[in-house]
Amino acid sequence: MSKLVYLIPLFPLLGFLINGLGRKHLSKSMIGIIGTGTILASFIVSVLVFFDVKATGTSTVVTLFNFIQVKGLLIPFAFQVDQLSVIFLLIITGIGTLIHLYSTAYMHDEEAAHFGRYFAYLNLFIFSMLLLVLGANYVIMFIGWEGVGLCSYLLIGYWFKNNNYNYAAKKAFVMNRIGDLGFLLAVFWLIFKLGTATYSDVFLHVDKLSAFDITAITTLLFVGAMGKSAQIPLYTWLPDAMAGPTPVSALIHAATMVTAGIYMIARTNLLYSMAPGTQTLIAIVGLATAIFAATIALKQNDIKKVLAYSTVSQLGYMFLGLGVGAYTGAVFHVMTHAFFKALLFLGAGSVIHAMHHEQDITKMGGLKKFMPITHITFLLACLAIAGIPPFSGFFSKDEILMAAYAKNPIYYYVGLGGALMTAFYMFRLYTLTFLGRFRGTQAQAAHVHESPIAMTLPLIVLAILSVIGGLIGIPEVFAKDAHSLGNFLAPIFAQSAALATEHHLEASQEYLFMGVSTLLIAGIILYTINSYKKYQSTETENTGLAKVLENKWYIDELYDAIIVKPLDAIAGFFKNIIEKNIIDGGVNGVGKLVSYSSRQIRLLQSGQVGNYVLIMVLAIVVFILIWFNDLTLSYYLNRLFKNA
Repeated sequence: MSKLVYLIPLFPLLGFLINGLGRKHLSKSMIGIIGTGTILASFIVSVLVFFDVKATGTSTVVTLFNFIQVKGLLIPFAFQVDQLSVIFLLIITGIGTLIHLYSTAYMHDEEAAHFGRYFAYLNLFIFSMLLLVLGANYVIMFIGWEGVGLCSYLLIGYWFKNNNYNYAAKKAFVMNRIGDLGFLLAVFWLIFKLGTATYSDVFLHVDKLSAFDITAITTLLFVGAMGKSAQIPLYTWLPDAMAGPTPVSALIHAATMVTAGIYMIARTNLLYSMAPGTQTLIAIVGLATAIFAATIALKQNDIKKVLAYSTVSQLGYMFLGLGVGAYTGAVFHVMTHAFFKALLFLGAGSVIHAMHHEQDITKMGGLKKFMPITHITFLLACLAIAGIPPFSGFFSKDEILMAAYAKNPIYYYVGLGGALMTAFYMFRLYTLTFLGRFRGTQAQAAHVHESPIAMTLPLIVLAILSVIGGLIGIPEVFAKDAHSLGNFLAPIFAQSAALATEHHLEASQEYLFMGVSTLLIAGIILYTINSYKKYQSTETENTGLAKVLENKWYIDELYDAIIVKPLDAIAGFFKNIIEKNIIDGGVNGVGKLVSYSSRQIRLLQSGQVGNYVLIMVLAIVVFILIWFNDLTLSYYLNRLFKNA
């Protein structure tokens, strides 16, 4: 069955080609069927491949052809089918199918041609992400890596007539290119040192790399992950990615692009386990990102911006897990986060759809009675992301925090503070949106209704997964060999586990930490609901720290001041001084000199025969003088050498 793995990326590629080329000829219904059906077909094959890997427990490399073959270097176009890749296949195709189905209703008002363009981009996005996780070497991974970057640009700027959306798309593209340079340098470094970029060969010959090589390569790869997975300082593109349609936000934030960095580091776990300095850097950057983004989310009023900064924060927790060596915990949180974050974004899309594209939560309220399915599913997602047991987010976040405590208690306490902020801003969002009285306009009140089945069905499925999804990662403190996901992924991280120093907490400590964190989070939830359920719209501006948080710590303004404006000034200098005056001036000067000289020399062509005779005589005189001077010079030189 693993040999059929090539069908998984092939189906979305076919969907992209059919919808892209036929968008002006196909009906919207047919476009939706093709776009969604191809991803569903990939999901079905992914499920079959998953059970095959689960049954055999083996890792398979399926080589399609030799992609690059030169002297001393072979880069095959090959797919790696193992426990890690099949988990991501299920996440990408499963969540992707639900988002495609949701999009058929959410984007139904688009013109047929644009509707086809949208689904073509979505299919290409899924294809690129599948290529990324299936590649058996870093070169194929990089092709998929660049593919999702391109598709993010196309989808964020989908409504291209709005220049602000185009700016957001360009911002995402440029910031990702910064990180991609680090990735590319790391791949070149591996090829230079080992002569290969294939995972199995790299890990087999890792002893040929010095400690400096390993640290440099892992750091450069992490730079790539920082860009793709939105970590400090390359995170500011992700909140602006909200410019795209809401299903696109769900796809980028939940199942595809932002998880690429976590996958890449998890795939390279052996090298990172051999680079403790890089691991410490990852843990610190991840934890700082988790806290920093959470503080910004506290004072955002745009429903999608709150969720965007929530994504940045949750990605920080995943990197914290990677940094402390909890690779399984990080992958586990990728999976649970895909469930509840996709649900949150699609739920937000349902609200925006019902509210005539209103996104300000201070202008909502009371939607519980109008949208019961959206309300209950959104509430379940909020409980999951807040970390309330037995919802999925509790188990995955708890596993990361326990590993962080074992590594350094400071990591745990700071991470717990971020979890409490998560509970606050998510239930502030929930309360202002669904509880209290309706604060919208009368026209909105008359229009508000539950979304159609194509939108609510994905919400229901994701809600079920958000509730029960964490059960595959129940900690072993509850039962021996209970962590079925950990057992499944064990072969992937076996070499790293052998290098790691074991730090196990006592069962009593784990129970204590779980109980205390749950009580604190529950207290924050109750406090938040009580504080905002009677919220009244006010025009009062925030001041002090609240204003700083509302303006996202002014990081965009800071980047603009220290990076964008100086670069613009340098570009202006080169344009107006170097290019205009020196380069263009030199070229234009030569042209003017030739033109002036030709005009003056042209005067010699007067048509007067006497002038021509005079010029001829003068020329003869000049030639004689030159000839005579040459003879005289030769005479004296001969005399000089003879005397010598």
